[in-house]
Amino acid sequence: MRTIVLCLLATLGLATAYGQGLKKVYNEDINPMEQIDQAIARSKTEGKFVVCQVGGNWCPWCLRFADFIAKDSAISNVIDKNFVYIHVNYNPRKSEGEEKALLAKRMLERLNNPARFGFPVFVVLDDNGKVIHIQDSSFLEEGQGYSRDKVLRFFKNWVPEVVK
Repeated sequence: MRTIVLCLLATLGLATAYGQGLKKVYNEDINPMEQIDQAIARSKTEGKFVVCQVGGNWCPWCLRFADFIAKDSAISNVIDKNFVYIHVNYNPRKSEGEEKALLAKRMLERLNNPARFGFPVFVVLDDNGKVIHIQDSSFLEEGQGYSRDKVLRFFKNWVPEVVK
């Protein structure tokens, strides 16, 4: 019994440390469809594409990625120059009611069902809102974090001037 309790405590400790201290970046109160529409409108006026980082504050890897790109000036500069970057909240739990569950389902359908790749997942939209790429984040990982080179390559391959 003692071994089970110690294992449970160790697991809980690891789970807490896994996402500890990372800033929550997903606004759980906004309509994700409206958020995407606003980002597309902005991208048209700024000559940029949209990157939707789909996930949630419940996802440690989502928060890690947000923290990772915020702390790297080369990556941040590529994003700021070329993309309207949004954190699109997805809550896989149906406990928030049928209306929110339906909204989440419609949002995923609009983005070509990217959840099949896990979270976070990145959906690149052109300035007309068309999905032009879905990026599985596991290909950007390195150890317990992300690879600077892989992340930079991903973003640079989808900037408007390269794609158009």
